[in-house]
Amino acid sequence: MLHMDTWAHAWSVLIVIFAGGLIVGKLCEKPRIPDVAGYLVYGILIGPALLNWVSEPSQSNVNQFLLNFGASLILFEGGRGVELGVLKKVWVSVSLLATLGVFVTAFVVGLTVHFVLGAPWLFSFLAGAVIASTDPATLIPVFKRVAIVSCLRQTVESESAFNDATATVLVATLLAASTAGGAIHIGHAVLTFVQSAGIGIVIGLVFGTAALVLVSTKAWGIFHEFGSFVMLIAAIAAYQVAVLLDASGFMATFVAGVIAGNAHVFGWKLQQHTQDNIHHFESSMTLMLRMMIFVLLGTQVDFGMVSKYLWSGLVIVAVFMLIARPLTVFSSVWVDRRAKWQGREMAFMCWVRETGVIPAALSGMLVAQGFPDADVIASITFMAILLTIVIQASTTGLVAKRLGVLVPAGPEEEI
Repeated sequence: MLHMDTWAHAWSVLIVIFAGGLIVGKLCEKPRIPDVAGYLVYGILIGPALLNWVSEPSQSNVNQFLLNFGASLILFEGGRGVELGVLKKVWVSVSLLATLGVFVTAFVVGLTVHFVLGAPWLFSFLAGAVIASTDPATLIPVFKRVAIVSCLRQTVESESAFNDATATVLVATLLAASTAGGAIHIGHAVLTFVQSAGIGIVIGLVFGTAALVLVSTKAWGIFHEFGSFVMLIAAIAAYQVAVLLDASGFMATFVAGVIAGNAHVFGWKLQQHTQDNIHHFESSMTLMLRMMIFVLLGTQVDFGMVSKYLWSGLVIVAVFMLIARPLTVFSSVWVDRRAKWQGREMAFMCWVRETGVIPAALSGMLVAQGFPDADVIASITFMAILLTIVIQASTTGLVAKRLGVLVPAGPEEEI
């Protein structure tokens, strides 16, 4: 079995992941299966449960680094694909999905965990909060293969970027309450969320703007030949500075990507060779990181715990997918009269709710901190990741086609 505890083992693990991931990705092309689903299954195959080739604990520093670094770059790239003009039309929906929606999901899943497992209330709602956020590392790659109409795609992608701040603050609040005898300070939690989100947005604006100034020849443009490196630095610097200030790193890097991807709005268009350089570099980097993240997630599935809680876990995840998500969508977007959402678009949002990097990181944090019965939350989290990716991500194209939300064959229509 290989761990990333020595240089020799680390190189071997990378070879196994990249060589196998390359083959898996190719096999997923023709049936149009999202590559992340293939990587996850491949990880299960080479993990301790089957071939026992690779094992990297979810709470290890290497794993946490890969999760955060990979999610940051994937979010930055996703942010660069967001059009500010479109986002202005749906900001109400995005805001409610990323705040109210997280609480609705956590509440419904928490109720289910309490009654199905007979767990204490705080533990149950903590389990719900861990898996309440959607996953940009899954959604963004899926939407690259499935051409969804712009307004709908960018709403779901933006939700997945912004809701991690809500989920993280909610988990931290419930965790603090569990160690303080059940006392929950609502005012403090709200203030923490506003600070985390607000500071993250400001930092993202600063680093995104700085990146544009450095690579656009219409501005300073001194580094326009090194656009990919400037964007890489902007992404990871936005994340790190936000974390150091106790703000949302993922929100910061997403906002930085949004600014960097909308140079034309500020009159700072990039030269074609700069755009090509950035595109090719980020595509390669995010592909490698996506492979590493989801293959390693697959190797970390504890089938002992999953089998122990199989039927109760299936009930919890079924409620999570089929009840909590629709309630989240309809309680959040129906008030947004400006967006004028149609029933088929809301139905698509109900189906697209993959779980992945952020919940995995949060459950790994609980395990690393020695939280009582954290392994139960981890097993529920991995079941949610596995089922939402294998079932929902794999059928996104089919559901989009049936609901008529794919981009038409001709030029994309205005929404």
